[in-house]
Amino acid sequence: MNDIKVKVKDLSLRYGTNLALKGISMDIPEKMVTAFIGPSGCGKSTFLRTLNRMNDLIDNVSIEGEVFIDNTNIYDKNIDVVNLRKKVGMIFQKSNPFAKSVYDNIAFGPRINGISNKSNLDEIVERSLQQAAIWDEVKDRLFHSALSLSGGQQQRICIARSLAVNPEIILMDEPASALDPISTAKIEELIDELKKKYTIIIVTHNMQQAARISSKTGFFYLGKLIEYNATEKIFTNPDVKQTEDYITGRFG
Repeated sequence: MNDIKVKVKDLSLRYGTNLALKGISMDIPEKMVTAFIGPSGCGKSTFLRTLNRMNDLIDNVSIEGEVFIDNTNIYDKNIDVVNLRKKVGMIFQKSNPFAKSVYDNIAFGPRINGISNKSNLDEIVERSLQQAAIWDEVKDRLFHSALSLSGGQQQRICIARSLAVNPEIILMDEPASALDPISTAKIEELIDELKKKYTIIIVTHNMQQAARISSKTGFFYLGKLIEYNATEKIFTNPDVKQTEDYITGRFG
């Protein structure tokens, strides 16, 4: 059994007076893939962003409850949020490489963290691109703009950029929703490989994707966590009728 990496206790979030997340509690195991499913606007992406305090960047947000990563409450007032975001990387729905070369995209984080030695950077760039399963496609184009790559390649560049600062957790917000089926399959293969070393938490609107790649699945609806269990159980024998109705397409 994998150890618990993230422990969420009674987390609620408001945008102004709007209660967007209602008393969420869950334990997320390390070095596994945990997926969140549910209709649009149900709170799953908002919840994902609470795990690296990205919601801090939005005005008028208030959060109650606790999120522990490795037994440290990340909402403690003494937490260094920059370090937290290094430990908890984020991949967005739309790939967002910088308008720089492939090399400079990957070296960006390490440079900010004080690594300037060229051979060190070369090593980090190659390792990160290898881990993101895109080295062979870009090794002859390292100094071309990352924006010249295809959408699927750009998304893997963003994953490599996240890996370059040695995170422990990777959050993915619908990372394949803008991609064609072949690129999606590559991202899924990559996730399967990365979970050997990293804890991966993914939001997806694609239930087949959740079923294929995750070990645990949480079903969100109207800001509540309706059910959270082993993926196979959620998809074959859920405990809550609402989960079954969503999975079988009766609503949502």
